[in-house]
Order: sequence, then structure tokens, then C-alpha cells
Amino acid sequence: MNTQQQDDGHIIMFPYLAQGHITGFLALAKFISQRKPNIKITFVSTPLNIRRLQSALTSGTTIHNNICLAELPFSSADHGLPPNSENTDSLPPQFILKLLYASETLKPSFDNLITEIITNEKRVPNCIIADGIFGWVHDTAKRVGTLHFAFIPGAYGTAMIYSVTLYLPHRKNDGSSDLIEEFHVPNFPDSYRLRISQLPVLMRADTKESPPVKFFQKQISLTLGSDGMLCDSVEEIEVLGLETLRKLMESKPVWTIGPLLPSCLLQGNKKNVSVVSHSRTGKEFGISPESCIEWLNHQKPSSVLYISFGSESAISAPNMMELALGLEKSGKSFIWVLRPPSEFDSKSEFKSEWLPEGFVERMNESKKGLLVKQWAPQLEILSHQSTGAFLSHCGWNSTLESLSQGVPIIGWPLGAEQAFNSLMMEEEMGVCVGLANGSEAEVSSEHVQKVIEQVMDGSKGEEMLKKATVIAEKICDAMREDEGGHQKGSSVRSVDDFLASVTSKKVVV
Repeated sequence: MNTQQQDDGHIIMFPYLAQGHITGFLALAKFISQRKPNIKITFVSTPLNIRRLQSALTSGTTIHNNICLAELPFSSADHGLPPNSENTDSLPPQFILKLLYASETLKPSFDNLITEIITNEKRVPNCIIADGIFGWVHDTAKRVGTLHFAFIPGAYGTAMIYSVTLYLPHRKNDGSSDLIEEFHVPNFPDSYRLRISQLPVLMRADTKESPPVKFFQKQISLTLGSDGMLCDSVEEIEVLGLETLRKLMESKPVWTIGPLLPSCLLQGNKKNVSVVSHSRTGKEFGISPESCIEWLNHQKPSSVLYISFGSESAISAPNMMELALGLEKSGKSFIWVLRPPSEFDSKSEFKSEWLPEGFVERMNESKKGLLVKQWAPQLEILSHQSTGAFLSHCGWNSTLESLSQGVPIIGWPLGAEQAFNSLMMEEEMGVCVGLANGSEAEVSSEHVQKVIEQVMDGSKGEEMLKKATVIAEKICDAMREDEGGHQKGSSVRSVDDFLASVTSKKVVV
């Protein structure tokens, strides 16, 4: 009898140094690990991120013995960054681009790691799955003769970022600095037009000479030259985005493999959500999940507004004040994850002076608002029946978590592709109302109140909830399997197709 364990090869995974990206990659690694327990997965990052990943890997209910962690040396001080800055969630906004540029210096160490793996195992890894931002990984993959796949968030937001960055359609070609107020985005349908106000704030000033544009154009071009893409999305909910992304990728495959969320969320079994919520992020919450659930249990169904701007985003101090006043005027119950305003150090202690005088005391007394410092158990909150809407920065992880639970969104995008995610949910899906665009946008308490009431009361809110519920069903169906392990959902079939294609490739050296 042959007792030798099957060997399905080796996959290298390499996310960008941002918590949202690392969270998505870790979820993908665990998903692949479950479906192919005999495939080795090496998860690559810098030392401080690896330390956090060790916590996230060991705190869940499932053991993933086939996932190992590999460190690449990185000294933030060498790049003019604050000490111990290896993740965007620990950086003030003015340093984000500096970390992005510095991440390209990881290439020699990454090349050495791949060479060492090949020498030790006497074979080439089946593939490298790299962040869409790390286009330079393509050169490494070509050098050693392996496949390079890019892992990206939503299709629509990615396709928009790629097309706008590559072609700068909001700029005139006459050398002037004039902007085109309304323009067509290349690769999207001819009738599809955007206004300048719908672009992410930082993209509006972009020119072909801007350092960020030059950097991203190079990385995007390399990524589009990869052997295919893995998209953390669902075929049935992102029709336009996937059609456009496949046009950009020409004949190469784009696999939809999402949403990469805890299975208990998608199966209605939520008793273990708090365990998975911590293991998904590796973060310590500012409130225990039990306390949060107890507070939600005392609220009426769909009556609570959840407010969070993600792991590295913040609104300005004046806007924080207006948001608080608008919340109070609306009279809605809410959970608000508080982080220092964008003008202040994100790691500093939150000060009550950033909120209206007496606001904290009034919320505590009325029990209308639950104020949480730094981190909240987001999965537990969004999956609770009392949560009726989510005021979000529209980062893709948060977007999928909300849509998977049928929770409509109030959009306040603050960076990256978030403005496009918000736009898609509003115009393509009908499950979002935009409140503002950018941390410095002028927002009044009256406007905050109006949008909250629009989404949580009246006919528009009811229509949004119906559409969000339909999308939640499509998301759940995409990850569903028939009894006996036979795949049913489109995303499950897609990830198995991807794994079949890469595990059939073994190159011995």
C-alpha cells in the first residue's frame, strides 16, 4: 500500500503592506489551504506584519499546517519613515506614498527567497500570487519560470483605477492643466461617463508627470501582463466590472473567487463569528464582542447605524464634529468606531474635544450611541439583525462584509478605489447613497441627518434593503456547495478551476 502523502506543490503569496490587503490574502490562503490541504503555501511579508499574522493564524478554530510564514528584512528608517512602520495602518497619510515606493526595494530579498525555495525543494513553485500593486513580481516569476497571478479586490473599482491611471481621461491632451468636467473612461461602455467630482480626491490632480502616476502606470502595466487575476468578488454581482477587467486582461483568465469571508457568515451560523473576526484581522477590539452583541440585542431590528472608516482612514476634525451633530439630530441608534481625525496621529489617544461638548455623556445616558475606540468586532455587528445600515469608507473588505449580510451602505470614500466602490454600489446596485467624497469634503450636520433618514426611513431605504437582500443571496449562493462536496456556487467552481490549473504544473530543477 502506498502511504506517501499527495504533494500538490507550492504557492507563494505576497500582499501589499496594508492591513486590508493582508486580511484578504490571509483569507485566500486559508481558503486554498482548506480546499488543497496537500499544497504548501508560503505567505511573505515584513517582520512586524509576520508577527501579527502569527497571531491571526493561531487564534482561529481551524489549524492550517500547510501555511508557513516568510520574513523579508525591512527597515522603515532607511526610507525616511517613522520607526517600526511596515503597515499603512500605522502611518499618517503623508507617509503612505513613501511606504508604497519603499515596498519596491523588497524585490532583491524576495528574489533571494524564491531562489532559496527552489534550491531547497529542487523545484519551481507552482505560482506566485502577488498583490496587484506589486507588478514588479512579474519579473521575478518570469526569471524563475513560474506563473504570476495578481490578487485584486473588486473588479469595478480595480478596472476604474487601472483605466483612469493609465489613460488620465480627465486631462486634456493639449499640455494645459485644465480638467475635463465630464469624460468617458476607456474600456468601459461608450455611454459610461464620469464627472471630476466622482474621482478619488487625490486622482483629480494627477498628470502624466506626477510621481504616483508614473509608479502606478508601471506597476499596472506589469500586472496586466500577469498570467491571470484572482478577484475577491462574485460573478453575479459585478457584471460590468468583470466585463471591463477581462477586456483589460485581453485573453488571460480572471477568476472570481469571493467573497473571502468566514463560512459561518455565509451559512447563517454566527455563533463562532467572534472567533473568526479576530483571526481574520489579528486585531484586539476596543470592546468585547459579547458587550457589543448585548447592546445590539436591546435594539429594534434594522434600527442601528454602524459607522467605521476602516483600518487606515479617518475624516477631518470639523467633519467629525458635523457627523456627531447629524447623528444626534437623526435620533438613530448607532455604533461608531472612533479614531483620531485625519489631522492627528492615528495611534494617539482619542480626545473627547473632537466631539461636541457633552456628546459622550448624552450618548451614555440615553444609550442611543455606542462609542468604540480604535477597533470593533465588525463581522458581529454587520451580521446582527439590529444593524440597518453601514456608514463606510467603502473599502472592499468592508463592502463585501456589508453586502453579504444585506446591509445597505452610506458611502464616504476616503482613498484608493473606494470612490469607485461607492459609485458602483449606488449606480449599478442601488444599495448605497453617497454622503461625501474625501476626508476634507465639506459636510454639514443637516446633510448627515438627511442622508441617514433617507437610507434608514422611507421608501428609498426600503428599496435599498430589498436590493441588498437579493445581493446577499447571490453572494451566499456563490460560495455554496452541494452535499458530498460537489460544487454549486460560481466562486467555488472558479477557485477549484484555478487550483486545478496551477497544481497540474510542476517544474523540477
